[in-house]
Amino acid sequence: MVHLLLLPLLISIAAGKDLEEKKGPFENTELDVPEGMTVPYPVHQFQVTHPGVNSFRVKGEGSEDIKISNDGWLYVERPLDWSRENHYALSALVDDEVVEGPISVNIHVLDVNNNAPTFNENIYTAVVREYSRAGAPFVRVSASDRDDPQTPNAQLSYSLVSQIPNKNNIMLFQIDSETGEISTTEEGTQMLKAREGIHYGKGEDQSIEALKTKFNDYCPAPKIPHEENPFFTCMERAEIRRRNMDPLEDPDYTLIVRVQDMGGVSETALSGNARVQIVVQQNLWVNPGPIIVQEHFRGPYPMVIAKVQSNDPDAMYSLMQKERELKFPFQITEDGEIQLTEELDREDKSMYVLVVLAKDNSGTEVEPPMEIQVLVEDVNDNQPICDEEENVFEVQEGEPVGSLIGEMKAHDDDEEGTLNSQLTYSFQDPDSVATVFSIEAASGRIQALRSLQRRDKKVYDVIVRVSDPVFTTECKVVIKVIDVNNELPLFEKSEYDGVSLAEDTPLGHTVLTIKATDGDDPDSGSSRIEFHITAGDDDGVFTVETDGKGTGHVVIAKPLDFESSSNYRLQIDARNPEPLMKGLEYGSESTAFVSVSLTNIDEAPEFSVDIMEVTVPENTTKGSVLLTMEAKDPEGKDIGAGWRFDAATGEIKTKEKLDRETVEAFKVTVTAFEKGNPEKSSEREVTVRLLDVNDNYPVLVEKQAFICVKKSEPVIIKAQDPDSAPFSQPFTFSLVHKKSSNWDLQSIDATSAKLTLKRKPTEDRTISLPIIIKDNAGLGIQQAFEVRVCNCTELGYCYIEPESRAFSFGMGPTIGILAGTLGFCIIVFVIVIKRVKKGDKKKGQAAEEERNMM
Repeated sequence: MVHLLLLPLLISIAAGKDLEEKKGPFENTELDVPEGMTVPYPVHQFQVTHPGVNSFRVKGEGSEDIKISNDGWLYVERPLDWSRENHYALSALVDDEVVEGPISVNIHVLDVNNNAPTFNENIYTAVVREYSRAGAPFVRVSASDRDDPQTPNAQLSYSLVSQIPNKNNIMLFQIDSETGEISTTEEGTQMLKAREGIHYGKGEDQSIEALKTKFNDYCPAPKIPHEENPFFTCMERAEIRRRNMDPLEDPDYTLIVRVQDMGGVSETALSGNARVQIVVQQNLWVNPGPIIVQEHFRGPYPMVIAKVQSNDPDAMYSLMQKERELKFPFQITEDGEIQLTEELDREDKSMYVLVVLAKDNSGTEVEPPMEIQVLVEDVNDNQPICDEEENVFEVQEGEPVGSLIGEMKAHDDDEEGTLNSQLTYSFQDPDSVATVFSIEAASGRIQALRSLQRRDKKVYDVIVRVSDPVFTTECKVVIKVIDVNNELPLFEKSEYDGVSLAEDTPLGHTVLTIKATDGDDPDSGSSRIEFHITAGDDDGVFTVETDGKGTGHVVIAKPLDFESSSNYRLQIDARNPEPLMKGLEYGSESTAFVSVSLTNIDEAPEFSVDIMEVTVPENTTKGSVLLTMEAKDPEGKDIGAGWRFDAATGEIKTKEKLDRETVEAFKVTVTAFEKGNPEKSSEREVTVRLLDVNDNYPVLVEKQAFICVKKSEPVIIKAQDPDSAPFSQPFTFSLVHKKSSNWDLQSIDATSAKLTLKRKPTEDRTISLPIIIKDNAGLGIQQAFEVRVCNCTELGYCYIEPESRAFSFGMGPTIGILAGTLGFCIIVFVIVIKRVKKGDKKKGQAAEEERNMM
């Protein structure tokens, strides 16, 4: 223990500015002390007001660690532990009599990172199976730190230092930095291999005698006693070693792991190490798929197609289907044998997905579910099928040698792309058609070997054999030799006269019926007749409807107009869709003429245009012509007009000045009628759209604002312009006095700007700032924006509003105040006169300052 008389010397040695800062009054105090400090360590000096204090007393749990000198210095005599929170009571004494206090002193010991983390074990052991899922933990390391767990000093982080062996520099393991859980990496899942050994089935004997039996089955060599057979003794030692693998004595891999405090991110972090010794075990839970099963296999059933084995020798197996099918011909035995219970048909289903589950007696899964694919192998069990019951092909007579007759189509339901579905085409009786047709074996294309003539034979009946490697199907083919177009269509008469129509005859009316004949084979393209109007009807007023068999009906396709054309002479040609044979051309016998005359009907007036729309600038003046249009009577009679329309000139004029900001578009209905017969009238609707002109400038939305000097914030200025683009936004904002030292004006977006006070005024005032706002086309004017600048409260209210310092009173008080004011004015009049000059000088200074605020 350091004697109290030595403390002033210790304090003087360690004193200075730091100790001066540790002085304080004699009152309840909270103190912080780092743990592990060199003792004695001065903590705090208490200063008392009583002049006669000559000693102090300290009481509390652990008071033997804390001492206080006669001059009030509290110091630590022994190092303190951060886990303790010390509470003491101090009293000031005069000759052992308490004169001040007691007061409460709480000393908080601050943790220092002076403890390195340590693992709970020096060596950890673990077993991991082959093909374990990456990221699935199989062992966890854990460490502790004696520092304060509420501080980073005890925040631990785990990492792998090395992996032994690591020949290819590939990490097969990984560790979670926060939890310490160790798992395999993606590479480890693929590359970890267990030591080879003998596989045993469920419940199978694994004794040395059973091993001898397996050895004899595998190596049926001359009988040598097992104890003298070096191959068996080698296998026996390896098997015993594999069964008794001890990660502590004979690990496959050794990992060096590290733990660091400070979260592992500090250069001053403390660390510790441990080893993890790992043995890799065989994983018997291996997917045997995909399994290939031949369709229609004769059995016997049930038939074993695969086997699975859990790593748990007591596991119970179950089988379920992934798809919800009505048919599921599979089952699994207690030994893990997967059996097929009946024949499969690839054409019904080509693949099954089996899900195998392995559970313990309590129903808990001991292995992850395994999906196994069963593929049904195709056999040639389907014969070819003709796409059509009878394939009919047509060929025109006289076609050259090699012309395509048609392509035979058939299909096979066996697996596509295999020989089982590869088809071959041939004629059943090749001798009968050997000189007429040929067929390509691979595609079924039939071609002509000579030019066919209808007079020789009109129809050929051919049987085509379609074969796969096992089956053959016969398909019927009919080849028709069709007539060539060597006959012209002939009109029954070449002139059709005397057809008269009223001008208002409706659309679709049949004008007359025409007829023509063709000597080619009936119901063929060569004998079908189509009618075309080729002259006399440039506007397409008429058309001809036909059934293709030689009868045509001339009908009205567009409204008739006597004033446009009162007579028509139509030229109608009869044609076949099939081209004529070479050397033959259409002549006059395939052409007829139809004469049509129209009778006039009194019609309503007509406008020169159907769609009436006009666009004009909005500054069009009153009486301006919007549109000049024309209306006339088809018969040439005088007409009158409706509202806003001058029938004599065709002008539509405005009645008043237009304004797009009031209305952007409006419609006018114009009526034209015969003066002698007003019932004969026509109406047209004219749409007038107004184009914007730049006849508005941007204006301020708000013309006043308020700035609190104590909480000075920018003022947002907004403007608006009723014009549309490009005569409206974006706006440009600028101060008239562009180089103002007191104000800054910056645009924020297309319609607003930010006004900032750069220098505080000397007194409260209202300032009028001239601002110029221009639209996108450059149109704008100077506008005044008033800003009230004042000192204000914490909530942003003026103590006294600028320019508004008058108060309102009642009538009586007001009269009294006025009388008193007049009396006072008489008294100070002389003084005012003396100070006029001085006041004028101040006003000049104030005016100058206000000009500077702009």
